[in-house]
Amino acid sequence: MTTAINQLVQAIHDSPSRVMLVAAGAGTQALSDLLGVAGASRTLLEALIPYSEAAFADFLGQTPPQFVASTTARLLAGRAFTRARWLDAEPNNPPVIGLACTATIVTDRPKRGEHRAYIAVWKAERLLWHELHLDKGARDRAGEENLVSRVMLNGLAQAAGIDIQLPIPLRAGDRLVVETRDFAEKATQLDRGEIDYFGVEDNGRIQTAHVRPQAILSGAFNPLHNGHLRMAQAAATLIGRPVTFELASVNVDKPPLSPVTILDRVAQFAGRWPIIASNAPTFVEKARLFPGVTFVVGHDTAERILQPRYYQNSQEKMLDALAEIRRQDGRFLVAGRVDRKGAFRNLAHLNIPAAASDLFDPIPDTTFREDISSSQLRRAGQRGSR
Repeated sequence: MTTAINQLVQAIHDSPSRVMLVAAGAGTQALSDLLGVAGASRTLLEALIPYSEAAFADFLGQTPPQFVASTTARLLAGRAFTRARWLDAEPNNPPVIGLACTATIVTDRPKRGEHRAYIAVWKAERLLWHELHLDKGARDRAGEENLVSRVMLNGLAQAAGIDIQLPIPLRAGDRLVVETRDFAEKATQLDRGEIDYFGVEDNGRIQTAHVRPQAILSGAFNPLHNGHLRMAQAAATLIGRPVTFELASVNVDKPPLSPVTILDRVAQFAGRWPIIASNAPTFVEKARLFPGVTFVVGHDTAERILQPRYYQNSQEKMLDALAEIRRQDGRFLVAGRVDRKGAFRNLAHLNIPAAASDLFDPIPDTTFREDISSSQLRRAGQRGSR
């Protein structure tokens, strides 16, 4: 290990950041460097080397179209990030980072394609990734591994707020591309009312316009738990369309969420599911932003939708809002929920006005029932979905 690498790794260990590292195809030298300097237990939460396709797909939760690709590296980093959050979930703990590499470099048999590596670093505030294309035949495996691992350490240092970077000795036939996605900037813009929403796809891509979800499950996601996930899955199976999660930064019953809280809630979905953060507190406002959408809701939410007190205590205004949702081609899919008294209640227990009865359909109890709530998890001090 060179003096420069030793100094950088020591600075990483001295920072408050905690890391989960996942590397496939290359990047094990970066892990060795992190472990080779005293203090690694302060930095490293977990490391995974999923070399087999089965291990790779199991960690990712899906089989990617390409194992060595930029999008795949970002998915791996997002999944490593959510795993790190679960591993280090105590309140007021230091920030966590997901670091991932997927690569194809020199091996013991000739390769027809180019030698390349994709490195991604995911944290709550932003996503950073590197695309490294190597001059094939210019280095042996150790040389290519060293270059990939240097890029990984630099990315980790940058995410940890360390102003030290290792030199990257590129050759004429090499190419290194660096890109970022700033989630914190979008959360601030949403808080200021400069944008109505921003979406973050499972691979970290940010969208602020032309988002057209087919179905939405709205919630506070404090925390995201298996009830949310199973309800979304049941709805997607029932209607044959994907379900996108939506976090409302403004709620009719609660104070607005701060940018920091928005980032924390959105972070739960990294590498796994798409999430939209919006400033639309009511369903009629959501329908204006996302026309043609099916809203997947629990019984308690559906009950509030039908209460005049949320419409200035006016039955007429409530009916007008539901009529506008119809004009926007919106509808509701309602899942049963256990109420505060322990009774299970579903669509049949709702007092739906005749003029709006066509807007509401059930998710059958036989398809989905999950007697769990975010408030119960918070009271029990339990973690959300991992």
